[in-house]
Amino acid sequence: MTVSAWFDYWIENFKAGNVKTRTLQNYKDRFKHNIADCIGNMLLNDVKSLHCQNVLNQMAESGYYTSTVGLTRITMYSMFESAVENGLIAKNPVSNAVKCTKGKKPKVERVLTVDEQKAFLNAVKGKSNYNQYALVLLTGLRAGELAGLKWSDIDFEKGIIHVKRTIDYRTFTGEREIRSPKSKSGLHDIPLSDEAACILKNQRQKMLSLNIVPIEYHDFVFLSKRGNPIKNSTYNKDIQQKCRKAGIEHFSMHVLRHSFATRCAKARMQPKTLQSILRHSNIGVTMNIYVHCMDDRKAQEMKNSAAMLKVIGKIGVEIGVNLTSEMLESL
Repeated sequence: MTVSAWFDYWIENFKAGNVKTRTLQNYKDRFKHNIADCIGNMLLNDVKSLHCQNVLNQMAESGYYTSTVGLTRITMYSMFESAVENGLIAKNPVSNAVKCTKGKKPKVERVLTVDEQKAFLNAVKGKSNYNQYALVLLTGLRAGELAGLKWSDIDFEKGIIHVKRTIDYRTFTGEREIRSPKSKSGLHDIPLSDEAACILKNQRQKMLSLNIVPIEYHDFVFLSKRGNPIKNSTYNKDIQQKCRKAGIEHFSMHVLRHSFATRCAKARMQPKTLQSILRHSNIGVTMNIYVHCMDDRKAQEMKNSAAMLKVIGKIGVEIGVNLTSEMLESL
């Protein structure tokens, strides 16, 4: 059996229906774009660790992000491990010796400045998506979590938002997928500030004006004029237009979430608290935000301390000039 034949069988008989749609599509994408051309036509028994390492090396050389290289290794390991379990090969060629070659580093996440945030909110004020953008800036919700938010998830009395689901739009099928959050940490509660509560109450009044809402979406908080959940790509297109109006650099919906996180870090919120609010499964992801904030803070605090740190002064400058003159004379 060839690697491609086994992959098709593995996907249809072992993974389809047992993993989330996004995970399934990730497997297919990585095989189609990165694995198939390198080892797809090889027989399963002929694949060695060096062939698998070559797949990862080629990706790194082609400029793929390190995280994508890692996903490809996971795909290869999983499919070959299943082949071992089913007696098709003696051992998994994706051994410990097969390393994820470092690829391109992801770009540093953009953060809106305070002035940019004000300009953007002024540009969208009174427009159809203002409540969504403002709520993300106040809560750090992901776009999919925003789309999946229901009125039954909001406890105004206790001041809590229960994050229970997310909605993804599958481009390859044209369908919306309602699913549980991406990790166990995604099932979480977010404190609801007074300002966020006002935004949601305003949104509830706004939704009363919709004439038709499909029964399956009747309890959802944010819907389009046609009564359907709004796609992330729709938000990004709208943001691009509003950025032009505000005269600021274009950004994506995710930047609003990252801007919320950065504001919290700069306000010295405890890392574990911020991790809980953002639903990061790994504290390292949260700490990266603090590292960038710390770099900015160090530069500013050094500038603020410049007067106290001064050691040369006027006399020192004069000495420096004299030393320079003496050195020139000696030459």
